Amino acid sequence: MSLNIQQQKLYKTGLVYALVCYCTWGVFPLYWKLLSQIPPQQILAHRIVWSLLFLLIILAIRREKVFIQYLSSPRTLGLLILTAVLIGGNWFTYIYAVNNNHIVDASLGYYINPMVNVLLGVVFLKERLSRIQVIAVSFAFAGVAYLTLHYGKLPLISLFLAFSFGLYGLFRKKANLQSMPGLMVETLLLAPVALWYLWHVEIQGTGAFTHYSGLLDLLLILGGPITAIPLFWFGIAATRIPLSTLGFIQYLSPTIQLLIGIFVFSEPFDTAYLISFGLVWTGLGIYTYSVIRGIKQRHESSMQ
Repeated sequence: MSLNIQQQKLYKTGLVYALVCYCTWGVFPLYWKLLSQIPPQQILAHRIVWSLLFLLIILAIRREKVFIQYLSSPRTLGLLILTAVLIGGNWFTYIYAVNNNHIVDASLGYYINPMVNVLLGVVFLKERLSRIQVIAVSFAFAGVAYLTLHYGKLPLISLFLAFSFGLYGLFRKKANLQSMPGLMVETLLLAPVALWYLWHVEIQGTGAFTHYSGLLDLLLILGGPITAIPLFWFGIAATRIPLSTLGFIQYLSPTIQLLIGIFVFSEPFDTAYLISFGLVWTGLGIYTYSVIRGIKQRHESSMQ
């Protein structure tokens, strides 16, 4: 088999994994809504515990021990403590948003996340924005500002999801870790608090596990695999297709979430939201154009 055919097969495989991954993340609201009668704190605690157990099993089967190196490095462990807090906060906010009828706000957060990543690159990595990137970020800022002025309050759920996930990605990049072993350590760090909380609510008589139905118990347990498996798919996709392609596909997730919020759960999407989203989408379009243009310019330079 020629190298070109091999590359095409890898690309197609990566594309499929990326599509499945982002579509899965997109339909997450449907899953968490099934658990809406359980407090978000308990859902989060179960998600942490069952994710840890699932990841331990997977890594044991694959005989991967790299996470031990992460635990033994003070710098890496320090970064993972920080990313564990960020991803835990992100998970909780997302679950809260879904089960309190803020799916549209959650989708907005993930639409503005690429713009937040650009800003974080400027602040933490001393990256410089091109003129077109400044325009793109300005449109995204205008979208958030319009919604804030119209309703008289910041879209806190959107902003927290965007910044927590952006910071999580930034510090994960600094740590330069494998996805699943890194997540395993993060859940390991969060697990003592999660287990204590589940024990506490059980003692208080407000625990949900084994007190509602077998279906809800199963859904809580499956929160572990559905957290880890899409990340595994993402890891496969990221090694097989260009990051620019992955960047386009990532918009599938908030788009599916937005459609679910509006058409499945009848969340409001009035003129103010339409204008705000329109400004953000315009910014994303400009940003996407800048990325494509940059890739073309680098390709042309390499051919000279």
